[in-house]
Amino acid sequence: MMSQAVTISILMTIVGAATPLLLAALGELVAEKSGVLNLGVEGMMLIGAVTAFAVTKTTGLPLAGLVAAMAAATAASMIFGYLTLTLASNQVATGLALTIFGIGLSSMIGEGFVGVTIAPLGPVFPAALAQNPLLRLVFGHSILDYVSIAATIGVAWFLARTRAGLVLRAVGENDQSAHSIGYSVIAVRYAAVAFGGAMAGLGGAYYSMVQTPMWAEELTAGRGWIALALVVFAAWRPWRLLAGAYLFGAVMTFELQAKAAGLTAVPPEFLAALPYLATILVLALISSRRSVGAAAPACLGHPFKPTA
Repeated sequence: MMSQAVTISILMTIVGAATPLLLAALGELVAEKSGVLNLGVEGMMLIGAVTAFAVTKTTGLPLAGLVAAMAAATAASMIFGYLTLTLASNQVATGLALTIFGIGLSSMIGEGFVGVTIAPLGPVFPAALAQNPLLRLVFGHSILDYVSIAATIGVAWFLARTRAGLVLRAVGENDQSAHSIGYSVIAVRYAAVAFGGAMAGLGGAYYSMVQTPMWAEELTAGRGWIALALVVFAAWRPWRLLAGAYLFGAVMTFELQAKAAGLTAVPPEFLAALPYLATILVLALISSRRSVGAAAPACLGHPFKPTA
């Protein structure tokens, strides 16, 4: 029977796998709620990851690395915003271009840091609080793990309980009506895209500062696409997004545990592909449900062209 220590270790790993997905997906959820589809999440995560690592390594200040990661990814999202919101370019094509740009830029910036390590961003609470295995499950996480939970609560409250959240949802559902009563659709969408960029940068920083505190090209390994799929899986609802992130974190943890246990009956390539296969399966199942499609913001992906 599995010991308590092993169980706690697995649960800790699930949290670590889920946190960056949750951070990036929350940002994309807010952007999509405003009517903007940004497929550049993977690129922004990579930009955030390399920026966090480079700044932390150079300055020795992890907080500076986190802030820089958010700023760099936000700047990248503003390029996307200018092209799609101001110039009305195709959001799908521009998002894909942003991902390609992020991959190339992160490789260029990180060229001098390949194989270099930094001290990981450890638990935020004193070690004495996490000596007991059960307490470790509560107090043994990095600050970003707690930020992801707080951000989920904040986004859910913002969208459901605030006037600004109502305006954002109105812009995503009917931009012409929102414009007709005096709201700046473009400004709201710029703000939502900026938030999405900052959260993607924070999610990317998790990989280079917490999970794998060293730099390697394409460190996020396609996790940005999983974050995009999570938004659809959650039907654009923050609490479902939280559950979905931990579900996919469990799938990723199964892959790691199977490899660690020396499972030979299943090819390692299949185990590595398992999270992505799960993503495809979930999206296929969801696409067969009309009710989920109806949950998407009505103006998602459509450029705003005021009629008056």
